[in-house]
Amino acid sequence: MSTGLENIRERMAGYLTERGVRAVTAWPQGQRQVLEAPVAVVSLRACEAGPAGFQNYLGERYNETTGLWEELYGRKVRLTFGLDLYAPARGDGAELQAAFDTLAAALAGDGPQGLEVLEFSCGETKHDSQASLLKRTAQAVCQAWLYSTPQSGGLFLDFELRGGWKT
Repeated sequence: MSTGLENIRERMAGYLTERGVRAVTAWPQGQRQVLEAPVAVVSLRACEAGPAGFQNYLGERYNETTGLWEELYGRKVRLTFGLDLYAPARGDGAELQAAFDTLAAALAGDGPQGLEVLEFSCGETKHDSQASLLKRTAQAVCQAWLYSTPQSGGLFLDFELRGGWKT
């Protein structure tokens, strides 16, 4: 059974890349590339799931394919993404600041599909002399809903990730 969170880091990295932020996921499978421009490294620092309703019942929705109403069950999820920025240690750090500005602008909107950005924060820029890089820690806290509909017989086969409800 899927939890709906398998590719969450890749989803955030893809969203940022589409908005002009060079982003990669933390701990990639391949060899680490030499850094020639600022990059945001996406990690998942925390995942908190809690109840969203009585016995995780969220309500009903009409399924146009089957022509039937389906019950929805799920949980509210709070995800903390690490979005640490790294840049070559050259110049005065203007490249890193520009990358941060682009990152902040990307997260000021609706956020990735299924994720609602609640908070965004960053730390100071520091120099890592061992790696010869500049680093600025940043993170975004997002809210989502993991939900599923039971199949006949009451089994849950898969969960999907959905963003916050907007009124």
